[in-house]
Amino acid sequence: MALSSNSTKTTLFQEATTRLNQINAQSIFLGQTIVVTNEDYRFLVLDQLSNVEGIKATLLLEPAARNTAAALTLASLYACDIITDEDVDPILVVTPADQTIRDGSVFKQALQSCIELVKGDVSNQTIAILGITPTGPETGYGYIKRAGNIGNFTEYAVERFSEKPNLETATAYLEDGNYFWNSGILVLRASTWIAALKEFRHDILKATENAWQQNTTDLADGTKFIRPNKELFSDIPSESIDYAVIEKCPGSRYQVKMVELNAGWNDLGAWDAVWQVGDRDEQNNVTSGDVMLLNTTNSLAHSSSRLISLVGLNNVIVVETPDAVLVVDRSKSQDVKKIVNQLGTQQRKERDLHRKIMRPWGWYDSIDYGDRFKVKRIQVKPGASLSLQMHRYRAEHWVVIKGIAEITNGDKVFTLMENEGTYIPPEQTHRLVNPGKTPLEIIEVQSGSYLGEDDIVRFEDAYGRN
Repeated sequence: MALSSNSTKTTLFQEATTRLNQINAQSIFLGQTIVVTNEDYRFLVLDQLSNVEGIKATLLLEPAARNTAAALTLASLYACDIITDEDVDPILVVTPADQTIRDGSVFKQALQSCIELVKGDVSNQTIAILGITPTGPETGYGYIKRAGNIGNFTEYAVERFSEKPNLETATAYLEDGNYFWNSGILVLRASTWIAALKEFRHDILKATENAWQQNTTDLADGTKFIRPNKELFSDIPSESIDYAVIEKCPGSRYQVKMVELNAGWNDLGAWDAVWQVGDRDEQNNVTSGDVMLLNTTNSLAHSSSRLISLVGLNNVIVVETPDAVLVVDRSKSQDVKKIVNQLGTQQRKERDLHRKIMRPWGWYDSIDYGDRFKVKRIQVKPGASLSLQMHRYRAEHWVVIKGIAEITNGDKVFTLMENEGTYIPPEQTHRLVNPGKTPLEIIEVQSGSYLGEDDIVRFEDAYGRN
């Protein structure tokens, strides 16, 4: 979810990355930032990292979604691989990328406490987790039940975990006073995760190790991309960190300890949560983009590409993107996941394909298409270049609308200025380069019998793509 939670327009991913890179202390040395993400999101992640000053990351690229247990296992195996000192057992700080934290200093202190709990266990069997002080009977979160204090007044042993409850149960949890929301933010040693996974879900560990042992590596703009074997990765059972290991730990030899966090935390896994943390107007509405409201209350309206209007509505969420439009009762926002599942069942392209696609050289936006034609708006970063390539089934017309373009078209290399264009027939070798210091934008019109993105033969590529 590439949303901004504040006026600086940073994304949730950028905020999460920045938060973790600020937890260093005299006794805490920060190593590499590791991002586990889908192969399709690699250039979006790369672009967002480029806008976070002073942070470099290694990207572990999943060829398919296999849930968070496999993701943490990849990170653990990588962390163990890069440590050359046999006496060093790396500690991992694990966080989702779709959360907001209002009080960064309180978060930093709580996470440092988690790290110290893990560091202080010589048996290497401690897992520390942030438990969120509940503010209401929330049915969309899992819960942690605390036992007695183990250190200062914010550190507890964990008695058990509970899944997302109904409203009656959530209300009882709140009245009990010993239940906290499960943040999903963990601290543990890489070896602890691997040992616990071997004990509780050896099948996940073995399948992930098989895929990891045949990984490949390449670089893009100085960032390392590591890919586990695609075919072997598909054999990994899909399971969450909690189901696979964490919920099984209380009462076992693995100790789960909780540090309480009261820092304005919110998990933006549903649109209602976005409304809860947003800046509301006098009618309790949260808006972003080109939005007009009339007699509308308690609602969220998000527009990314065009005007949307809400009239006479209450307690709704309307989200417009170039790909699709979502309208949902705010209290039912968790059910959006069911629509996503339906898209997968029906093999709808909207589940995986988006109009605007990030690339290492910039992005393209498919603005129109029909029988035998497609129109794209393409932006190329200063100094960046598309691959030297050709297409077997389509022709392309390029028109420069902003900037300067260096064009390779067959055996000719030439420069195009604004309002100038060129035609590239099928099977013609070609390349687009931005030699300038400002972004280059062109309109590309494709025509032909087949316009799929896989109709590409690359001869040279600065980003290691085939």
